[in-house]
Amino acid sequence: MFLRHKLRRKDGKQHRYWSIVENRRVSGGRTVQRHVLYLGEINDSQRAAWCQTIEAFDENGQAGKQIALFPEDRAAPPLECDVVHVRLSGLRLRRPRQWGGCWLACHLWDQLQLDEFWASRLPASRQGTRWLNVLKTLVAYRLIDPGSEWRLHRQWYERSAMGDLLGEEFDLVQKDNLYRCLDKLLVHKTELFSFLQQRWKTLFDAKFEVLLYDLTSTYFECDPPEAGKRRHGYSRDKRPDSDRGGTGGDAGGGDPYPLLGRHAPRTAQPTGTGLPGQAMGGGA
Repeated sequence: MFLRHKLRRKDGKQHRYWSIVENRRVSGGRTVQRHVLYLGEINDSQRAAWCQTIEAFDENGQAGKQIALFPEDRAAPPLECDVVHVRLSGLRLRRPRQWGGCWLACHLWDQLQLDEFWASRLPASRQGTRWLNVLKTLVAYRLIDPGSEWRLHRQWYERSAMGDLLGEEFDLVQKDNLYRCLDKLLVHKTELFSFLQQRWKTLFDAKFEVLLYDLTSTYFECDPPEAGKRRHGYSRDKRPDSDRGGTGGDAGGGDPYPLLGRHAPRTAQPTGTGLPGQAMGGGA
């Protein structure tokens, strides 16, 4: 953090207005400045006091320094360390945000090298929408506190630190952006699973010769569309009146990590042998 001033002329006189600003490093190696506090016009002694306070609270400082905090209305006894007086009545907690979970989600993203995979597939739009950051926000949301895209837009983003970590404003998560980003992902699904499988092998030295396949189903309490994969049929859930869909997943032998997900119609009782092709064709 540091003090920054702006010069303005008013009534023929020059005025200097001070603010506290901090540099924050965000993804992509970029650095953005965040306005912390507006101080207005201050004299030299006040400026020196604010510099001392900034030095005490600056998290980026390399050298450790012990200070003593005292309320503004109490005189500090003689001490060997520096003293900072705090106006307790002026302290406010404003817009608290979840930071740890968001930071960890971004760290996992970097460990998987997903920027390398998505950079060429999700370029920024002509209007300046950074689709890669929209996707990072969606992934972090599903990992930390899954819910609807509407909830992300209305509530979660403002309560999280994703904007701070990515250096983005609220317009990143306009509801149209969220749905449009999801539409852009579908064509890359197979490539993404192959990429994640390779990263899994690299990170954990995983090896397998046999793929295990599991199959489950779900039902929908709504009228089925004219086209799609939801159909009426056999129901383990005792709901033959509802249209159904099948979901399958592949996992490497010896490890529970999913390598591929599939959706298919479900119209009959499962009769497959467990092989992906037969299970999806016969039982799903």
